[in-house]
Amino acid sequence: MAKVTFNNQNSAFYDAVKLKVDDYFKTNNISINGDKRLYIKTLTLIPAAAIIYLSVIFLPMPALLALLLCGLLGFTMASIGFNVMHDACHGSYSNKKWLNNLLGLSLNCLGGNAFLWKVKHNIIHHTYTNVDGVDDDIAKLPVIRQCETQKKMKLHKYQHYYSVLVYALSSFLWVFLMDFVKYFGKKVYRTPISKIDTKEHVIFWASKFLYLVFYIAIPIYFVGFLPWLAGFFAMHAIMGLTLAVVFQLAHVVEDTHFVDGNNDVLKIDQEWARHQVETTANFATNNKLVSWIVGGLNFQIEHHLFPKVSHVHYPAISKLVEETCNEFNIRYVNYPTMSAAVASHFRFMKILGQHEFLPEYSPS
Repeated sequence: MAKVTFNNQNSAFYDAVKLKVDDYFKTNNISINGDKRLYIKTLTLIPAAAIIYLSVIFLPMPALLALLLCGLLGFTMASIGFNVMHDACHGSYSNKKWLNNLLGLSLNCLGGNAFLWKVKHNIIHHTYTNVDGVDDDIAKLPVIRQCETQKKMKLHKYQHYYSVLVYALSSFLWVFLMDFVKYFGKKVYRTPISKIDTKEHVIFWASKFLYLVFYIAIPIYFVGFLPWLAGFFAMHAIMGLTLAVVFQLAHVVEDTHFVDGNNDVLKIDQEWARHQVETTANFATNNKLVSWIVGGLNFQIEHHLFPKVSHVHYPAISKLVEETCNEFNIRYVNYPTMSAAVASHFRFMKILGQHEFLPEYSPS
């Protein structure tokens, strides 16, 4: 991978915003970790997923209802990922390391792997956000072009139409292909994985085996192959679409920046924190339902600046972050609604598909 560095000699922006946020928690005597709001989510989402799973397998019901419930299961699983797993894997769910590690394994229950995700997300994505050639999150299949520095192909002309299908299939690829590519290749995209210890090897194979048992073998045994296939597809399609769209709205929209990291050495001539703000966007921050479902990931700027802070605190600290951005003349992108962010994403995908180099335009 390219050697990417930031110019952190002048970290005035981060120093200022961190001082304000630290003072907020100190003055109000609040822990940066999750609180009862997060515990209530956990005790709502995980049992809900279990109830839906058991109902579909063991309760007689019309085929259409079963299919809808499988889709709902996929949506609930995505929300578990946003809320419980995400905070836990960042170490912000609790101040107890064992509890973070335990709840982080909820990702393994969804078919993924917490260890590989931490390398991909915590280390790479959160450091080199939107750096093409390094950030694995914008290194989708070649059928998708997510930034100007990626090679343009003829089929990209239609990507604003077919990308929804790619997003829906993304969790299939993640569970059944990409985890194994990372595991056997011992790298995430172009970044080597330093070491996988014995415990992580055991967890990887045990959780993949249990996934096959609970999501394939048991359902096929009780409901039959074709009903299972339809339900399994519905579950994964909704989960993949939900996970992918939330990421896209945070980073792949008209107002976020991208950096070409395909050279051997790249020095980004600004501090890391400013880079995080410029490559990230918020959306629907006044919509409490959206915030609840996506685990505060609509406050993506706050999350990238303070990943160790639980998402339940993002609405409060967002005012401090926006205020500091204004003081330093840094654009704070916040789409007022989710639909506005979705529209921006697909406009951007259309432009990337039709132009090799981005024309000058005014987002609307």
